[in-house]
Order: sequence, then C-alpha cells, then structure tokens
Amino acid sequence: MVNQKRRSFIASGFFSGIAGWVQASGGTAEMQETPGEIEGPFYPITPQKDKDFDLTRIAGQDGAARGTVIWITGEVFDSMGDPIEGASVEIWQANAEGRYHHPHDPNPAPLDQYFQGWAIVPSGSKGAFRFRTVMPGSYPAGPGWERPPHIHFKVMKRGFVELVTQMYFPGQSLNETDRLLQRKEPAEQKLMIAEVLRDKHDSFHYRIVIERA
Repeated sequence: MVNQKRRSFIASGFFSGIAGWVQASGGTAEMQETPGEIEGPFYPITPQKDKDFDLTRIAGQDGAARGTVIWITGEVFDSMGDPIEGASVEIWQANAEGRYHHPHDPNPAPLDQYFQGWAIVPSGSKGAFRFRTVMPGSYPAGPGWERPPHIHFKVMKRGFVELVTQMYFPGQSLNETDRLLQRKEPAEQKLMIAEVLRDKHDSFHYRIVIERA
C-alpha cells in the first residue's frame, strides 16, 4: 500500500554515544570534521517529486525496491560537538545491482523502477537524520577498479561549509582496494565508514561533522 511509504519509525536507542573526540589545547572538546570526497559523475539530474527518507518505495507506486533493506541513522554536528538542526542532508546511491538512476551511467546492470535513489531530509533538533534504503551494489569504475558499496552525502546549512562526501560500509573487501577511499589516511577512512548499529546487520550509524564558514 502507498500509505506504507511513511510508516512510523521506532527510535529505540539507535543513536550511539559521541565518540572519537579529541581535546584541544584549551581544554575544549572538539570533533574531527568528516573528510570530503568528490561528488562523482552521477549526482541526480532528473527531477523527481519523491525525495523523502524512504528510498525503498516511490509515492504513487505499489512496488518495492529490490535488494536488502537497510537503515542509515546519524547526526550532524559542528566541530565543537554541538548538534545542528535544520541542515539539509541529501543522499544518492546506486541500486542493489550497482546502477544509478542517471542517464549517463554506462553500467549495463538493470535499473529498478521502484527504487527512489535520491533523498533529502532536514536534520532534527539533536542533529538527527534517518534513511531507509537498500544496500547499494558495487560497480566497475575503470580497468581493474570495482567500487565498493557506498552512499553519497551532501550536507548544507547557511553559516557552514558545504560537505560532499561518501559513506562506506564496514567489512567490505572492496574497501581495501578502492582508489578513492585508499587515498585517505587511516584516521580519515575510519570517519568515512559507517558503524554497525548494535550488531544489527541491517542498521548503520554515520556521524557527520561540518565546519562553520
């Protein structure tokens, strides 16, 4: 049913405690900013009405996206650890077969007519956001290069530097050979890989830290 599109979400302790803080010389706790990454060639260019948090269904259609359904939850902070309300949190990704809904994607993998592929939500009062989507597939990006499953993020708010980055998944063997991720220092890579939420294979947590302008 279409009205299942905006089902209730039980937030039973999915926000983990803030970790990975470092102490500045003045004694003020600071958070490391999320490393940026290229936008990539498949940023959505085809207009679509439905860009809500649930990418597994499209408003007005009864079908559901193929693939393993996952939850992505997280928060947006500034570098001082203050949550940011009202930030625009935008994601786009390949479908479960590794194909983007983009006219210039050369991947011969099939499209999924029921996969939304693109979403924009505002962060809440504690900086919180959530998405329901499918595990993105890997795809060839060049000779000898298979991109691991990942989700593109763009985070914006007036008074802050726009962040474009990519979120990766833990335990993916392709992470070890990805030419983009491996350009980062190990500490940066850690900030770009989501955490499994309470040992659940289908729920991931991703903390985002952006810089004030």
